[in-house]
Amino acid sequence: MERRPADPNMETMSEHLTDVQGVYERLDEIQLVDCRELYEWHAGRIDQAVHLPLNAIMAGAGADLDPSTPVAVICRTGNRSELATMMLQARGFEAYNVEGGMEAWDAAGLPFAAEDGSPGRVA
Repeated sequence: MERRPADPNMETMSEHLTDVQGVYERLDEIQLVDCRELYEWHAGRIDQAVHLPLNAIMAGAGADLDPSTPVAVICRTGNRSELATMMLQARGFEAYNVEGGMEAWDAAGLPFAAEDGSPGRVA
């Protein structure tokens, strides 16, 4: 049986959607889910992100997401988003955990803002 090489586009996407810079560069091509708590979301969020707290994802939320578009999932450090990513993958989404989360996003100097438009902070 002939073995096909892995899809290079899939490898590239997975490499980029686990890294904050890669996610930032692809915000127009993906869905970004922020699975932090509401107070964290209000303190600072990425403009294109959709807020779906981890407990909501665990309870089945996410039906509004497009299953044909990759999903990157972010939290504060990458731990909660890892669980949320696994839940979305189990539901058939092409989902990736953003390693380092909002702390890495902030450290990279990438843009995010508070609810009122002021500079965001990682809570």
